[in-house]
Amino acid sequence: MTIIRRYWIHVVLILASITFVGPFIWMFLTSLKTYEETIQVPIVWLPEQIQWVNYQIVNEKFPFLTLYFNTVAVVLATVVLQLLIASLAAFAFARLQFPGKNALFIIMLSLLMVPGQIFLIPQFQIIGVRFNLIDTLTALVVPNVFSVFGVFLLRQFFAAIPQELEDAAKIDGCSSLRIYWQIMMPLVTPGLVALGILTMISSWKELLWPLIVNQSIDKMPLSAGLANLIGEHTTYHEQVMAGAVISVLPMIIIFAFFQRKFVESIAQTGIKG
Repeated sequence: MTIIRRYWIHVVLILASITFVGPFIWMFLTSLKTYEETIQVPIVWLPEQIQWVNYQIVNEKFPFLTLYFNTVAVVLATVVLQLLIASLAAFAFARLQFPGKNALFIIMLSLLMVPGQIFLIPQFQIIGVRFNLIDTLTALVVPNVFSVFGVFLLRQFFAAIPQELEDAAKIDGCSSLRIYWQIMMPLVTPGLVALGILTMISSWKELLWPLIVNQSIDKMPLSAGLANLIGEHTTYHEQVMAGAVISVLPMIIIFAFFQRKFVESIAQTGIKG
């Protein structure tokens, strides 16, 4: 690789980094401005005087500890249940033989082409009306415990495991459930980590369904709670950005500590075919 080519690659990577990091920097800077500075034309890039009071105002408006607890509880429950259910279904499709397996798998995959918004009304009728779970944290978890994408992703990992390993376990007297739990699951750890990461991010930022099924602020996650900062007539952008910084900060900290594991898991996911 020539020096000039390497130089341009670094330039492209730096520009890409600025493109991705730029919105977060702008969000943080805006959270430190006054309301007048957020709406001023031309744009004020840096606050004249740092306004940490915006964070205090947002914290007084909303019970952030409750919102954090709701979000963490929903995310953990969703990730654990989805990994369990998706891995069981993926194991069945990849390693077990039963009538109509391929046809059922194709039908299930076809759901990936259906927009998720179509399921909002049936979900509300079943979860909210029939099971009377409106305004509960359970209502935020139940619709997300199964993922077609998760089944497809983990099926690729299970299918890549050599058949000889399973045959040897059967000779030793292992049942299908024991093979799944003690032999297969440790071997598909990269896939489980990758699906867990994607599920965690999706659940943390989910907005539409919580706004539909829950009304009380103490039963909402961070994403839905912060949506109440958007006023009907006036929106204080500095407060919205302060709330957004508080909301996204845990994800940034988690990624900073586990970025290598994240990247390795996603990379290994891409290798499986």
